[in-house]
Amino acid sequence: MENSLVGSHEIKINDRKSISLSGIKKIVSFNLEEFIMESNLGVLELKGHDLELIKLDTNLGNVAIKGTINNLNYLNKDKVREESIFAKLFK
Repeated sequence: MENSLVGSHEIKINDRKSISLSGIKKIVSFNLEEFIMESNLGVLELKGHDLELIKLDTNLGNVAIKGTINNLNYLNKDKVREESIFAKLFK
């Protein structure tokens, strides 16, 4: 099943109020202002306000989030590891 997802990755943003994503392997971390997700094509960082996970389908790799969307970036994995180490140290 996972092999069928390789390379399949889609993002749809509706009026900056909601976002639907496919091809998500896992959600690394999330809170009301940021989601870090691992997709088939790289690590995604979503930033905004009042972000809320409204759909998670782990079998198909589909995620839906609502809230005010301000920024969406692909990150390199080294940056994600550095941020997670520092976040754990200073919590």
